[in-house]
Amino acid sequence: MSNFIINDDKKDTTEYKLSDQALGAVMMALQESLLNELDIVPILKNFKIVDSPNGLVVTNPPTVRVSSEKPITEEDLTNMVR
Repeated sequence: MSNFIINDDKKDTTEYKLSDQALGAVMMALQESLLNELDIVPILKNFKIVDSPNGLVVTNPPTVRVSSEKPITEEDLTNMVR
């Protein structure tokens, strides 16, 4: 986690962007929260986030529950965060 000071001249401010993966993790958390009538705050507070060249990445995104016996492919995972 980076320490930064927010002020008006912005010279001491560090700016971060969310990666597509992190946005997908937030959307999955929202879906989990709505479908199961859970508070989203604990889910978001437990995210472990790291910086990457593509923006912030969630290293422990919510899991996806599927009812199909078909294995999840790399393409399925990629499509989930697009």
